[in-house]
Amino acid sequence: MLDRHTYLIREHVGMMKLHEAFDILDPETGDLLATAVEEASSWRKAAKLVVNKGMLPFEVHIDDPQGKRLMTVSRGFTFLRSRVRVTAGGQLLGTFKQRLMSIGGKFDILDANDRKVAQLKGNLVGWNFKFVSESGQELGVVTKKWAGIGKELFTSADNYIVTIAKEVDPVGAGSLLLAAALCIDMVFKENQ
Repeated sequence: MLDRHTYLIREHVGMMKLHEAFDILDPETGDLLATAVEEASSWRKAAKLVVNKGMLPFEVHIDDPQGKRLMTVSRGFTFLRSRVRVTAGGQLLGTFKQRLMSIGGKFDILDANDRKVAQLKGNLVGWNFKFVSESGQELGVVTKKWAGIGKELFTSADNYIVTIAKEVDPVGAGSLLLAAALCIDMVFKENQ
């Protein structure tokens, strides 16, 4: 299912959400490709009410419409910077290591052998991010899709378009890039 070059990630709207949920859609047809739902225990839900959410652990499961697990994106407790793991079928696909003191947000994207293969760079003005390889090649982009003034002002739900470059294998590296888009919301946007 996750073999495409373009996705729309639509966050579920909720006034007092105590866990995150997203639909991953085909942006042209609107067909549901997968869901991403945070597995939040009751203690984590309660902690979200009193603790900085950006420090709390999370585990997001990405499942196809039939409920088959495609990937899991997870992070333990953190204080200064996040280190997020992406697994599929029990195998580590890679990790995202948050950079300290970055303007606009930045992750190093590491492969399963802990080698840096790319970087996710945000900009200060909007929620636009680029995936850039070690050689400087643009591998993909994540751009925020504005949902209208009412939704933007009164909810924290966001929509993102993920575009993976045609040269990138959508199943291999593309899976990591799709997972990184979820990390943007879970790590950088959680306290906004």
